[in-house]
Amino acid sequence: MDVISWTGRTACALQAAMRATNEDFANRIGVAVRTVASWHQRPDTVPRAEIQEALDTVYGRAPAAVLRRFNLLTRPTAGPVEAQALRVAIAVVVRRGDVLLVCRSDDGRISWQFPAGIVKPGAVPDAVAVSETFAETGVHCSVRMSLGSRLHPDSGALCEYRLCDYLTGEAANLDMRENAAVQWVPISDLTKFIPPSRIYPPIVAALEDA
Repeated sequence: MDVISWTGRTACALQAAMRATNEDFANRIGVAVRTVASWHQRPDTVPRAEIQEALDTVYGRAPAAVLRRFNLLTRPTAGPVEAQALRVAIAVVVRRGDVLLVCRSDDGRISWQFPAGIVKPGAVPDAVAVSETFAETGVHCSVRMSLGSRLHPDSGALCEYRLCDYLTGEAANLDMRENAAVQWVPISDLTKFIPPSRIYPPIVAALEDA
């Protein structure tokens, strides 16, 4: 197994690669949620030895897709290194009165979300939203408009939201390593799948217009 120099920064990179909330990540490694939050605030913090061992265990059990994202997030860059939030493009794809969702299953925990993908340096969020939607679901879409961006309250990732129009394709689960299901959901039923408190408010306004 790779030897990781665990700091707040690399621990948060593992959390982001796993797409875990602060609470979920804290539960996995057996620490308080405030500890994870402190790593976001002070990325140079070095965790205690027993916490580093727990991080080694979680890293060692992570699937290949998580390891690829982690390696991307921790890849050295030229010039001064600055702590940057993970950037994610999120596609809110509408088809008549439906919206496209993916279901992630992580250790038995079910979470319905919009299709999303990491925006690598130099990439364009619009293109990532479109390509990741197709890669995950087989649905072709086009970006209609930006719905804005925010730092996600749970993961700390910089989320770029895009309202997208369905073009063609049958919705299917094409990424079975990460997703348990893919489904078109009536917009009126969205809050049955995603709690209202977790939905970015401009999405609600856009879907009402849609």
